[in-house]
Amino acid sequence: MEKLFLYNTLTRTKELFKPVKKGRVGLYTCGPTVYNFAHLGNLRTYIFEDMLKRVLLYNGYKVKHVMNITDVGHLTGDRDMGEDKLEKGAKREGKTAREIAEFYTEAFRQDIKKLNIFAPDVWCKATDYIKEQIELIKILEKKGYVYKIPDGLYFDTAQLKAYNKLSHLDLATLKEGARVEKNEAKRHLTDFALWKFSPKGVKRQQEWPSPWGVGFPGWHIECSAMSLKQLGDQLDIHCGGIDHINVHHTNEIAQSEAATGQKFFNYWLHGAFLNIAGGKKMAKSEENFLTLENAFTNKGIDPLVFRFACLQTHYRKPMEYGVAAMENAKSGLEHLHRQARQLQIKNYKLRTKDINKNYQEKFVAAINDDLNMPQALAVAQELLKSDLDISEKLATVLDFDKVLGLGLSGIDSAADEVSTEVVGLARDREAARQNKNWPEADRLRAEMEKLGYIVEDTKDGQRVSKK
Repeated sequence: MEKLFLYNTLTRTKELFKPVKKGRVGLYTCGPTVYNFAHLGNLRTYIFEDMLKRVLLYNGYKVKHVMNITDVGHLTGDRDMGEDKLEKGAKREGKTAREIAEFYTEAFRQDIKKLNIFAPDVWCKATDYIKEQIELIKILEKKGYVYKIPDGLYFDTAQLKAYNKLSHLDLATLKEGARVEKNEAKRHLTDFALWKFSPKGVKRQQEWPSPWGVGFPGWHIECSAMSLKQLGDQLDIHCGGIDHINVHHTNEIAQSEAATGQKFFNYWLHGAFLNIAGGKKMAKSEENFLTLENAFTNKGIDPLVFRFACLQTHYRKPMEYGVAAMENAKSGLEHLHRQARQLQIKNYKLRTKDINKNYQEKFVAAINDDLNMPQALAVAQELLKSDLDISEKLATVLDFDKVLGLGLSGIDSAADEVSTEVVGLARDREAARQNKNWPEADRLRAEMEKLGYIVEDTKDGQRVSKK
């Protein structure tokens, strides 16, 4: 296996990746809170995580990928206050919380499919792991990390000297109440809910009995319980958006390490925001979010255009969404598809499996340098512009697409639509064009057109397709 370097938020350095178990990787990625559609900013994070998974697989690792589905406990406030997002979504649409969760989980599955994102090996619904969450809280309570106030059980962060080791925040400067009222009953600002009690006189749609009273789990305890259950002996990489660093992931680390006495995940990777043109973060709370459906599919635009756009910006750098940027991405992806299609037509039925080692080494150097996808795309374009043998060029770019995920191998069907006879004519015409034998090139074009094909001369070479 080649050396793979990843930027670890925990240490704020680019580190050589070393898994807990040789050749195997435990990967946990924070999934959606399923009360609404995922917006493009969310989806940018899932694309980055897919790139990571593909790079790990390309390097020969066996990956166990776990993703949670948050279907309870994620509140609208910053500090465990406000309304449960699933309950709020249920009221908004006149459905049950479970119906809301099922609908938006399926919508999310369809979104990642359209973006050519590999599905996780394990989907974890928070509501399926209530027992595990209660057991984890019991351990914390026994160790003295838990205290009770009127609205629930809270974790006492003051007992951990390294509580802010992921965020690196100066805790003395933090303020509460930016979006919701301050919880005066908490001992410390950074303390967070492990179990919330159902309000008196209120019957929640989702609530469970516990040793402390009827209620529901805190948002943070969900991911700790599920990741420890599924990856307890293989805590390699934990991913999410940068908005999770200061609170959600910091709290996951605190409660998990307090409970187990062991380090909770060795590598923490975070993707930067997608901003609306002008610099404002795309977010549901800002009501400025775009979905894959209303920004792409409803307009007849291939969703892979968005994937291609994401590949053009390093995952740790902010990305700006705008009409011009997406138009450029659309042109870029179409150009890449045309190049691959022409290679397949020219190489029809004669493809070998030879991969050019020189270009592959350049590609691996890019992707293994903290997922440098802009550089990886540049290597792919350099390859396509080279004078390598057609079959070698095609085999190599299709190998690259195992990481890029831009659907280049799926263009085989376009080549298969062209009959063997027309493929031969196309090759002859290409040779005539190379020799500047224009009368012969025109004659061969006319012959292909009689057979029911359209012949176009583009900057990528001739393009042949059925009428």
